[in-house]
Amino acid sequence: MSAEPLTPGPAVTRLAETVLPTRHGVFTMTAYRDDGGTEHVALSMGLGDPEPGSGPGPAPLVRVHSECLTGDALGSHRCDCGDQLQQALAQVAEEGRGAVVYLRGHEGRGIGLVEKVRAYALQDAGVDTVEANLRLGHPADARSYDHCALILEDLGLRRVRLLTSNPAKEEALLALGVEVVGRQGLSVPVYPENARYLRTKRERMGHDDAVQDDADGVNADEAPDDPAGARYADLTAPDGPRVIAQLGQSLDGYIATRTGDATFVTGEQDRTHLHRLRSLVDAVVVGAATAVADDPQLTVRAVTGTNPVRVVLDPQGLLPAAARVLTDGAAPTLWVLGAGARPAADLDGLAEHVTVLRWETEGPMDPAQVLARLRGRGIDRVLVEGGGRLVSAWVEAGEVDRVYLTTAPVLIGDGVPGLRAPSVDRLCDAARPVVLDRWYLGDDTVTVLAPPR
Repeated sequence: MSAEPLTPGPAVTRLAETVLPTRHGVFTMTAYRDDGGTEHVALSMGLGDPEPGSGPGPAPLVRVHSECLTGDALGSHRCDCGDQLQQALAQVAEEGRGAVVYLRGHEGRGIGLVEKVRAYALQDAGVDTVEANLRLGHPADARSYDHCALILEDLGLRRVRLLTSNPAKEEALLALGVEVVGRQGLSVPVYPENARYLRTKRERMGHDDAVQDDADGVNADEAPDDPAGARYADLTAPDGPRVIAQLGQSLDGYIATRTGDATFVTGEQDRTHLHRLRSLVDAVVVGAATAVADDPQLTVRAVTGTNPVRVVLDPQGLLPAAARVLTDGAAPTLWVLGAGARPAADLDGLAEHVTVLRWETEGPMDPAQVLARLRGRGIDRVLVEGGGRLVSAWVEAGEVDRVYLTTAPVLIGDGVPGLRAPSVDRLCDAARPVVLDRWYLGDDTVTVLAPPR
């Protein structure tokens, strides 16, 4: 093992090597020190060939990871660094060939730990991550990848597939002689605390959500209505949201006219989006007023998928015997009736797909207790679909993890309200949900919100 600098100019010295067992597998860990005294490590796997990046087959996966104490070690949700590090190790381990180069001295995109904390304080006051660095007198990104290129050269990685959504990182390595034959992003969770940070990286630093891996022809972002696409990928992740809500409403906040006409506030693409959401949950919940007014099927028809369990919350027994959810047999239906409700339907003569659950009390049904009853029946992921009062009540109760709110470019003037929040006297007291994402469906706009807790 040589301790000599690898090349003239910027220099890196290989100093030690060992094995590192991790939850993802056993990696070879190689330690380096650069000519400025900063120490770095590379975690590699399957690089036994003399030139592993130049032989036949796909180039090895490589993640160039910038040190982030708060994200990597402390589990901060202000950034996505820790999740990206773990996902990169997992992907390299899954392929069995590649490396994660961990570059120290890159804290806060190169400004250092203390300055990063100062930048966080500015972000707390409302500026974004780029502006915070600039106000402190630093570049938006002060990182250099000269030493990383030398580490990759020492590992024999001259041709790589890069795990990053940052095109500037790819450009820097290309300029340093590393052949980047493909680039693919990492699928990591979005948290309310880092949604704005991720949006700033996309909008101000050129990071992309969708990148093409030229080596393998893998598109990391499918069309928005694809169940495997980036728009919906985390809905089925183990740590993804458990309760989501969806509403389509006018620009002035109504889901129907004052006569109850809701055909149709939003367009066809939004209905396909709604069916996609249904296909990704175990159950869809509606209030009895919505079931009476719209007589919905609550099934998956516009996309491929399994129909969810249909749950109708009916404190007063309003649902008519001819309602489709009670008669069509397309999906299991849970009819949750209030304690004193006397519905018109003959409960003894209901179809086999209908199960009646009696609520213990009269009046509105507490969302937390509804969820507990559903989970007791093995129902884990829930879509609260309507109407506006039901969705608003569940959001106000703090039981909704994510809201998909579609607004259509139409002004109704008066009618059935959509999403509502408790009224306030001062604007500073208004609820301010975090915007996780936003995209267009034809003329409609979908805004994805993390409700304030």
